[in-house]
Amino acid sequence: MILEGKTILMTGGTGSFGRRFAETVLREHAPRVVRVFSRGELLQHEMQSQFHNESRLRYFIGDVRDRNRLHRAMNGADIVVHAAALKQVPACEYNPIEAVRTNVDGAVNVIDAALDSGVEKVVALSTDKAVHPVNLYGATKLVAEKLFIQANAYRGRSRTEFSVVRYGNVVASRGSVIPLFLRQREQGRLTVTDERMTRFWITLEQGVDFVIDCIRRMQGGEIFVPKIPSMRVTDLASAIAPHAEVEITGIRPGEKLHEVLLTEQEARHAKEYPDHYVIEPEHPYWDRTCLPDGTPLPEGFRYRSDENGQWLSKDELGAMVRGGMPDD
Repeated sequence: MILEGKTILMTGGTGSFGRRFAETVLREHAPRVVRVFSRGELLQHEMQSQFHNESRLRYFIGDVRDRNRLHRAMNGADIVVHAAALKQVPACEYNPIEAVRTNVDGAVNVIDAALDSGVEKVVALSTDKAVHPVNLYGATKLVAEKLFIQANAYRGRSRTEFSVVRYGNVVASRGSVIPLFLRQREQGRLTVTDERMTRFWITLEQGVDFVIDCIRRMQGGEIFVPKIPSMRVTDLASAIAPHAEVEITGIRPGEKLHEVLLTEQEARHAKEYPDHYVIEPEHPYWDRTCLPDGTPLPEGFRYRSDENGQWLSKDELGAMVRGGMPDD
C-alpha cells in the first residue's frame, strides 16, 4: 500500500476534497500522519471537531504563498497532495494578482519546498478549466500544470516526483452549481446560462480514489485524466428540481459551452487505459518504459464533454447528487 506508514501533507486540506481525502486515507490506508495545511483557523477547528478522536491528523495554519511556512510544514513529509487554490472564476477575474500569487506563485513554493525537503511524491490537482482556458482561473491552473510537470527536470539527484491529476466538476463541492440549484429550488426557479451547456462530472469519492490510484501509479511527469461521464446542465437542473421553472440567463464572461479534458495536441503523446488516460511528458527525463503499455490515441482524438461516450441519466445524476454531498 503506497500510503501505509507515510506522512502526507495536504495543502488546502480543509476543503471538500481535503476532508474526504483525509477520511478515506485514515480509514483505508493506514498512514502515519496526515498534515492539514490551510489558511483558515475556523475551518480547521470544524475539521478537528469532525475528526475529534483521530490522533494521526495534524493541523498547520499557513498559506502556500509563504515559502518558509511550507518548508516547515513539509519537513519529514513523504507525499504531498496540492489542492490549495483560488478557484472561484468571478473572484479570480476581479482579483487577478491575488489569483496569480496563490495559484502560480504558490505552485512554485510547493515545488521548491518539496524538492528541498526530499518529498517522495507530489500530486497537484488540476481542472478541465486549464484546457484552452478562457478565464484567469483556468490560465493560472494551466501555468501550474506546466510548473509541476516540468519540476521533474529540476530534481537532479532528488527522489521527488511530480505529477498532475486533471478532472472535471466535483459534485456539490463548495461554490459549484449544485448547491446553487438546491437553494434556488426553494423559490421554484433555477437559472441556467445556456441550455446547450455540458460538463464533465465526478463525485468527491471518485476524485479521492482516483488521486490515490495516481499516487500509486505515478512515475513523475504524467497528467492523469479519469474517464468520467458528461451531463447536460439542463438535465442536472431537472434532476434536482423536476417541477421548477428554468430561466436561461445567457452565458457569462469566462464561461464555456463545453469543457475539454484532453486536447488533440495532447492526444499525440497520451495513452488510454481502461478507466483513465495518461498524458505523457515530452521531455528527455521521461522514461517511456516505466508504465504499463497503454493504447495510443487516434489522430485528432479529443476528450470533450459534449462528445463523450458516457452520459448520465437524470436518475443517475440524482443519485450522484444525493451521494455526493460533502459533510461540510
